[in-house]
Amino acid sequence: MPFSTLGLSDPLLRAIADVGYAKPSPIQSQAIPAVLEGHDLLAAAQTGTGKTAGFTLPILHRLSQKSYITNRPVRALILTPTRELAAQVGESVIKYGAHLHPRLKSEVVFGGVKINPQMMRLRGGVDVLVATPGRLLDLVSQNAVKLDKVETLVLDEADRMLDMGFIRDIRRIIALLPKKRQNLLFSATFSDDIRKLTASLLVNPVKIEVAPRNTAAELVEQIVYTVNKTHKAELLCHLVKENDWRQVLVFTSTKHGANRLTEKLNKIDIKAAAIHGNKSQGARTSALAGFKAGELRVLVATDVAARGIDIAQLPHVVNFELPRSPADYVHRIGRTGRAGEEGQAISLVSHDEYSALRLIEKLIGKPIRREQIAGFEASAVAPPAEPQALPRKPRPRGNSNYSRRPSGGQIKSRPQAKSCA
Repeated sequence: MPFSTLGLSDPLLRAIADVGYAKPSPIQSQAIPAVLEGHDLLAAAQTGTGKTAGFTLPILHRLSQKSYITNRPVRALILTPTRELAAQVGESVIKYGAHLHPRLKSEVVFGGVKINPQMMRLRGGVDVLVATPGRLLDLVSQNAVKLDKVETLVLDEADRMLDMGFIRDIRRIIALLPKKRQNLLFSATFSDDIRKLTASLLVNPVKIEVAPRNTAAELVEQIVYTVNKTHKAELLCHLVKENDWRQVLVFTSTKHGANRLTEKLNKIDIKAAAIHGNKSQGARTSALAGFKAGELRVLVATDVAARGIDIAQLPHVVNFELPRSPADYVHRIGRTGRAGEEGQAISLVSHDEYSALRLIEKLIGKPIRREQIAGFEASAVAPPAEPQALPRKPRPRGNSNYSRRPSGGQIKSRPQAKSCA
């Protein structure tokens, strides 16, 4: 099914062709017609499925049918949990609306930067406003923006917004909107909290669930390396250097841990940068831009900061530490294996994380292959994967780099590694 069958205008189809999309993804083919028809929408899709285009394209189509030249009221409001995701969505709005005439005006606002320039940019009005909840409420309190003409509300990554404690802000914002409007809610999972929110927000919504609940990306190869906690940094350095990884997104549990790991990587000439909530917005933007451009080999991130990072063909994601919530594992590994591309998700798991590993496997409905690398073996034996494990990919015969363990895992031999400390 080509995009031309979905009911989008010619200027939007030109923009789609410009970015090289051949056919709509499953979420796009279902969401676009529903939004064009004016329905409320409850959509769950894994990251990397093209959901941003799934709501921005039909919103732009509907808004372009009636354009304002002056005194533009905010007619589409898109709320996101993080600055990076807001910026990403804002870029998509500009990209897809490039050929509309007259052009629709859009703006992105988020915290971490000065508010006055944002207030100045909003003075002439905007058709589409992409915002994080806290900064939007700040702008409302300064009378810099009004929301009484909003026709479409989008809650993007709604599950993450609830996890980050934005529910009160969201309810305050909803109270400022017209009662009659279109509501679109996108979420990686349909949690119980999401269902409670939708009950009061959506009216007879079209429900779309492209992937089974909490399913890990099918195109992502998942591997667990069991290792002592004190040797994790050294193992990560070994993996990056021995495999000549050029672009790796590494997740840590804490901001301080991200900083320490970044320092260690840079000391052995692996160019790395950290991205987390304590970093200024300028530093976060610079680090992400450098990573996308290939100037940095490793981007070390916390869960909150990494939400919304969209990097085409990102080959490797590493869980330096397992996340506190099993659902966050699904979000993390969804950074790779996007848009039909294969990816690899590696978790460095120490003894104290084995129970968390079990919970992750229970959530995704399958075990994750265990391996060890010679010289980095864990002192405590990891629990074996369940019998229903997917079969391993066959290794070439005669490959001396792999040898079977009695427990069923693998040990990869390695040359003497240089310390990362």
